[in-house]
Amino acid sequence: MPVAINEDEVLSALKQCYDPEIPVNIVDLGLIYGIRFEPSTENKHDVVVDMTLTAQGCPEHVNISQQVKARVEQLPGVANVSVNVVWNPPWTPERLSSEAKKQLGIE
Repeated sequence: MPVAINEDEVLSALKQCYDPEIPVNIVDLGLIYGIRFEPSTENKHDVVVDMTLTAQGCPEHVNISQQVKARVEQLPGVANVSVNVVWNPPWTPERLSSEAKKQLGIE
């Protein structure tokens, strides 16, 4: 039986990942579109993270993807992490959490 891991634990870990150009974590920025769990070996799960970036030509996409992968792989019960950068639906400022809007002075 795999070690239990849930979306809240993954999102909590991802709140420690930042776009270097914006001082708000990627969860509050609204960049995480989905998290899926697939059974793996040794009582662990593989985790697939679907995410986007604030701009399609973002030069930081490789660094942010590596940050996401490294952070989630540290969680107990996680075997492998795949990060899919997707562009649909496109990111818009409406995806910002109220916390992010406060941090950015939008509210």
